[in-house]
Amino acid sequence: MAKNVLVCDDAAFMRMMIKDILSKNGYNVVGEAENGKIAADKYNELKPDLVLMDITMPEMDGIQALKAIKGADANASVIMCSAMGQQAMVIESIQAGAKDFIVKPFQADRVLEAVKKVIG
Repeated sequence: MAKNVLVCDDAAFMRMMIKDILSKNGYNVVGEAENGKIAADKYNELKPDLVLMDITMPEMDGIQALKAIKGADANASVIMCSAMGQQAMVIESIQAGAKDFIVKPFQADRVLEAVKKVIG
């Protein structure tokens, strides 16, 4: 059975790119969010197997959203996406409960490797 994924990034083309990589490899993208607040709300509504979460977003950043999601569901699986040079934020997100992180620009094989490692 296909695993359900929520994709959260403030850039529409990034969401499209991730969605394309995932759907071509048998994953089901059940929702998209353009900021952390929407991501946290959609997580509670959709209960996906995995969230791919950008760190830097308007309204609520990815780390705040990660904490909100983990607060609602301690077993939530979240992979953070960050641009180069955000090491401190990556460390903070891992400490807050993220399972892995992917660095932009995305390499399809790295995205799939991280997703497979976390949800199979």
